[in-house]
Amino acid sequence: MGQWRTMAKELLDRSMIVVRFFCLLHVTDNYICSPTIVYGPSMLPTFNLSGDVVLAEHISTQLGKVGLGDLVVVRSPENPRRIVTKRVVGMEGDTVSFFLDPRKSDRCRRLVVPKGHLWIQGDNVYASNDSRHYGPIPYGLVQGKVFFRVWPPDGFGSLE
Repeated sequence: MGQWRTMAKELLDRSMIVVRFFCLLHVTDNYICSPTIVYGPSMLPTFNLSGDVVLAEHISTQLGKVGLGDLVVVRSPENPRRIVTKRVVGMEGDTVSFFLDPRKSDRCRRLVVPKGHLWIQGDNVYASNDSRHYGPIPYGLVQGKVFFRVWPPDGFGSLE
């Protein structure tokens, strides 16, 4: 009977280590920092077409410390299952000017970003689905601020 008790205690102790690890992983991934894969043409030349792995921190977004020029990870307003990476071009109260479709015409439009919203655009305006298509995004859709490139190795380093 003592042997079973010792084995059960050992199993419980090891299980608690695994549970603590997954709790720490959850907190880190959701509230501190998480890896994200950025791929596609919308952020050329900042990111590669085939995909870059970047780290996005979540503390700045919780504290409202996102500013013009920051690279942000955003839940897509068109498809909430998708996460997109774009650059902040306008903050609430800013007047932004943008081309409706830079490939077909040079018609320009001006808009004031409403309170609690951001204007985001891809670095490659010719191949980006961004605020020019779906308008200003609510600040609540911002998941994090990109600060570090992990992959590919030749691009390893800070993005700030």
